[in-house]
Amino acid sequence: MLTRIHHVGVVVPSLEEGLKFWRDTLGMRLTKSATIEEQGVRAALLEVGGSEVELLEPLSSEGGVGKFLARRGGGLHHVCFETGDLARELEGAKAQGIQLIDQAPRKGLAGMICFLHPKATRGVLVEYAQPFEDESHQAR
Repeated sequence: MLTRIHHVGVVVPSLEEGLKFWRDTLGMRLTKSATIEEQGVRAALLEVGGSEVELLEPLSSEGGVGKFLARRGGGLHHVCFETGDLARELEGAKAQGIQLIDQAPRKGLAGMICFLHPKATRGVLVEYAQPFEDESHQAR
């Protein structure tokens, strides 16, 4: 079962510049940041009201986020829903014939993640995330 909106993903040309606005100007609290080579991004999660905003800076123009930035510029990239059972959600999506980007869960900044293809979700890139046990992202 999907439990809440975990975060919204925002593509930025520069993570440092993105943090200046989201963290420094808006006052959001930085909870986590990392370079995720296999996804081709530098990313940061910022908490606001029990949910988060994920900033994504592409490492190159070749990956999905890099292509998004080149094609559309920075801005809203995806919406992520939290679940307590990612494998079950992914299997349910497969059983419903939903077109997927990921056939199996993989590690991401938000925990174990997978993406549904925007062709199956009326043009919205949808991510499911199951936070790691040692990370509490429960609504406050």
